[in-house]
Amino acid sequence: MAHGCLKCLKYTMCAANFLCFMCGVAVLSFGVYLTVNVKMTALTPSLANLNISNMLLISGIIITCVSFLGFLGALKENRCLLMTFFLLLFLLMLVELSAACLMLVYEKKINSWIKDDLKEGLEKAKLQSGNSTLQSDWDFVQNTFDCCGVNNVTDWGNKVPESCCQGPCDTPGGSYKTQGCLFALNNWFEENFLNIGISVIVLCIIEVLGMCFAMTLYCHISRAGLGYKL
Repeated sequence: MAHGCLKCLKYTMCAANFLCFMCGVAVLSFGVYLTVNVKMTALTPSLANLNISNMLLISGIIITCVSFLGFLGALKENRCLLMTFFLLLFLLMLVELSAACLMLVYEKKINSWIKDDLKEGLEKAKLQSGNSTLQSDWDFVQNTFDCCGVNNVTDWGNKVPESCCQGPCDTPGGSYKTQGCLFALNNWFEENFLNIGISVIVLCIIEVLGMCFAMTLYCHISRAGLGYKL
């Protein structure tokens, strides 16, 4: 009975890690597509290397590598691979929890840093007005969140883009959007805070289950005197 349960656990772990591996490949492929076909920049200079395409590439690589180790370790009943899988999941969970705690503790400092960085990014967009990709990113954010500038339209000075207008800019009596993008982004985050929190909790639960499965198989293989055959 116990042997049958462990076999079921082994193949369940294989199937789960295979699905995660396929998801990682899909995320990695989409990141490559964006990198090749879409020129994207970050709104903040400090995060210039962490645009959407790069974040997808990093996430895809991590998911595929970790899930492959888990799949191969369970399939081959290899103690070394299972322990590596366990340690990687443990480190990932520690990083996620540490990042969440730091964001809660230093929330005000992070908001102030983001505000200053957004202003620096906007100043660069003003200097590169025209067909700048940075200007296009600001246009996308301002159209999506119905906002203008960091605090308000005055941040753009005399180079106000069309994305700041309420309707066509050349119409009589046309006005600008009054809400700043920093305020709009904060509101969006607060409105989606519950969903983000639930996603993080679900991810941590999945990682804990993965660690439990890996350690259970590891202990069973150790008792059976197996583990290093390939």
